[in-house]
Amino acid sequence: MTRLAADGGAVVVATASAVLLLTGALFCLLGALGLLRFPDTASRLHASSKAQTLGVLLSLLGAALRVPLPYAGLLLLVALFQLFTVPVAGQVVGRVAYRTGAVDRSTLVVDELAGRLGPPDPEAAAEPDDTGNGSADEPGDRPEDGAGDGRRREA
Repeated sequence: MTRLAADGGAVVVATASAVLLLTGALFCLLGALGLLRFPDTASRLHASSKAQTLGVLLSLLGAALRVPLPYAGLLLLVALFQLFTVPVAGQVVGRVAYRTGAVDRSTLVVDELAGRLGPPDPEAAAEPDDTGNGSADEPGDRPEDGAGDGRRREA
């Protein structure tokens, strides 16, 4: 009976490991699909940070059940690294997207940064003109002046 209990325990651990690995892979897949399918930057950040992190953590936990104890400790360190770095990276990318105007502010339910950060600076994102010695606001350089199509309109 002792042999049956030992084999039953191994089956339970193997089953739990397989379920965790498959669930983690599913969450990683859903996070990748979210990156492809979601329309805006904020939604894509949510998919990449939340679903991907949960998927990696579940996969690491499933792997930790199958490896010897010293290696399971290393997997725990990798999981902690994921928990500390992914939210910080998501926050940084989100703020950069907000400041550069990549986030459609009309879709935000609560805009906590509106009072703290000004509107995006349109001149900072403007491309320099082709000559490199003037601004893009000179006559003839604006699209409404016919720039780019080989003709200029008179002012």
